[in-house]
Amino acid sequence: MASAQHRGDTADLFKEATMVALKRVIDPLLNLMADANVTAQELNQLIRETAVRKAAKRVVKENGRESKSRVAIATGLPRSEVARILASPDTLPSEYSGEHPARRLLAGWHDNPKFLTMEGKPADLPIFGRTRSFEKLVAMYGRGNPVRAMLDELTRIDAVERLANQRVRANSRTPIIAGLTIDAISKLGQRGGDLLKALVNNARDKSIVFEATADIRDVDPTIVSVIRTEIVRKGTSFISDVDALLHRSREGVTQKIPDGVNKCRVEVAVYFFQVKDEFVDNAATDSNKGRRKNLRRALRAANKLGNRKYLGSRKSNSKVSLRRRD
Repeated sequence: MASAQHRGDTADLFKEATMVALKRVIDPLLNLMADANVTAQELNQLIRETAVRKAAKRVVKENGRESKSRVAIATGLPRSEVARILASPDTLPSEYSGEHPARRLLAGWHDNPKFLTMEGKPADLPIFGRTRSFEKLVAMYGRGNPVRAMLDELTRIDAVERLANQRVRANSRTPIIAGLTIDAISKLGQRGGDLLKALVNNARDKSIVFEATADIRDVDPTIVSVIRTEIVRKGTSFISDVDALLHRSREGVTQKIPDGVNKCRVEVAVYFFQVKDEFVDNAATDSNKGRRKNLRRALRAANKLGNRKYLGSRKSNSKVSLRRRD
């Protein structure tokens, strides 16, 4: 009885440690998701589908046949969802549901004729207006999000530019933060995935892959640049030697690898990591933040002509403040 209780406690500790490790892995990925405007719903769907397909392959390898019930037990997902995923093609990320509202809005701005110029380009729009405006775009494509919140997010990633007289301009069709490239993201996925596979493999104590780390804490920030420069020099020399070794391994090999034989990819990577201890002074943060100036929804002359019932009334000269709603 006590032994069973001990095994249960150990399993809980393993799960807790795994959840902590997963959170540490996910944290930097969430920053990438924010920069590339990938939603939590899209990530959730990606994880569910990938987990089902990976579990299904493992079950087939172990038993020689598919078992949706085994996959459902392993993943914790309903059997009906497991059956739906296995019956569908391996979906590309671009086809996932839950598209980011900012992506939907920018696509509408670039595709909807109501918001295009005579040349077919996205028109500069007033922030407010009943028909051809940024406000109308948000109403059509923003999935209920406030105008100001959407504008703040799009200007943060430089997808939209604020102009004079409360007008805005589309700078990009995709809500991707400046500096990101497809090539950089692809390399991140490959190298990050390879490193995690090696670490998970070593954690399970299966055919240990070489992995070593040198680290030190409480480093004086004034000498970090010196350390980094020296590591870059030595790291570059080391990678050059390894590259030469890998290429020499092919020399003198004349026999072609037969078809059907699994080939191996060998890779060695070196990286330098630096992190600062975060210290947040709440008082300084609050004093520097300041209040955000509200946008003003002013009734233009064109709107007055289109709404003659307001002429001569107080509404014709009114201004409505659009206050923050997060």
